[in-house]
Amino acid sequence: MEYLRIQGEFPRLVGSAVTLGKFDGVHRGHQKLVEKILKQKEEGAKAVLFAFVASSQMILTAEERERLLEKMGLDVLLECPLDDRIRHMKAEAFVKEILVGDLQASYVAVGEDFRFGFERKGTPGLLTELGRKYGFAVEILPKEMQGSRKISSTYIREELRRGHMEKVAVLLGRNFSVEGIVEHGRGMGHKFLFPTVNLVPSAGKLMPPNGVYVTISRFGERVFRGITNVGYKPTVGEKFLGVETYLFDCDEDLYGQECVVEFLKYQRPEQKFASFEALRSQMNNDVANGKRYFEGR
Repeated sequence: MEYLRIQGEFPRLVGSAVTLGKFDGVHRGHQKLVEKILKQKEEGAKAVLFAFVASSQMILTAEERERLLEKMGLDVLLECPLDDRIRHMKAEAFVKEILVGDLQASYVAVGEDFRFGFERKGTPGLLTELGRKYGFAVEILPKEMQGSRKISSTYIREELRRGHMEKVAVLLGRNFSVEGIVEHGRGMGHKFLFPTVNLVPSAGKLMPPNGVYVTISRFGERVFRGITNVGYKPTVGEKFLGVETYLFDCDEDLYGQECVVEFLKYQRPEQKFASFEALRSQMNNDVANGKRYFEGR
């Protein structure tokens, strides 16, 4: 997959099937849009995802989204910052200059709530009209539903901030995860508590509440069950947000390896303990609760 972050001119493509949006999280609704352009790819088109990028924290980092979309089979990922040029470009100019002129779109798929152009005046209806004018097909998809509510990044962010990891997984269509390279901690776990695997999430990654979670950790094809603390480890006194995981059945040295930690269930909030002994006692309880979660699964 070709990954392009627009910093000026757009690339010149040929015969593109394009879907557009913010794609924060690439949730179940977004996946339906991707499926549509992948269907066009089977007919010979180039599958292109056009993502408008804001500066806020994201459910997926740019690197996580790139890897996920590549696995899904996209040809091109275009990330376009919402700068003044894009914000002030009129809807028809955006279609004529970028969708048709640069990307040479033959097919465009968007959600029913998609808006584009200056003052967000571009609607799916207008896009359909412009498709007829400039010669490309347009398909408008209804929102995916979860019960009576539409699936959206806003909905997922709400549930993530509450620590509702099982609900987040349903809305995303996969477990929420954090990726990174295993780093050296201060060694306090090995000396006094439990040996752990440490990751430092990207500053641009939207995280669930600080606390302890039941997780699985992936190292390539290998998968380990465990519990994970998200936070600043107040008993120890760290100064940065960390993701610290105790693996139930692993005593290997994993420093420097790539790891993906998937969050399954929130157990309890992060708290400061009066002593290492009190922290060790609580961690024993956390481990026991985590292992019970996996029983029978």
